[in-house]
Amino acid sequence: METNRQKKIGALLQTDLVDILQGEIRKNSISNLIISVSKVNVTSDLSIAKVYLSVFPSEKGPELLAAIKSNAPLIKHDLSQRVKLQLRRVPNLIFFIDDSLDYIEKIDNALSGKENPIENPDLLEKRKRS
Repeated sequence: METNRQKKIGALLQTDLVDILQGEIRKNSISNLIISVSKVNVTSDLSIAKVYLSVFPSEKGPELLAAIKSNAPLIKHDLSQRVKLQLRRVPNLIFFIDDSLDYIEKIDNALSGKENPIENPDLLEKRKRS
């Protein structure tokens, strides 16, 4: 259960991280890439923040995650400059890819009938295994 303090810090970090990451994309003139911070979970001792990134197109996700992880100290420094009046200590950032949009799309395709298991029984076996 997150406390109100954790939620407030998570929301503060989320908005500033979005500005930092999208600013870097614009600065490097990278086109055809959308990145957003879907959620930030802060631990109870406020030392670690788990940052969930949503990337479109999702094929570029692992490559982008590796680049962001390698630049995590620089991102943390930029973040500390932005939140220095609100926080004494910026939590360590751990980045993850949020694949919930892909999961929702698979469910939506199954429900809309694009992957109808009655017409194609092979799909039913794939669902049982995974």
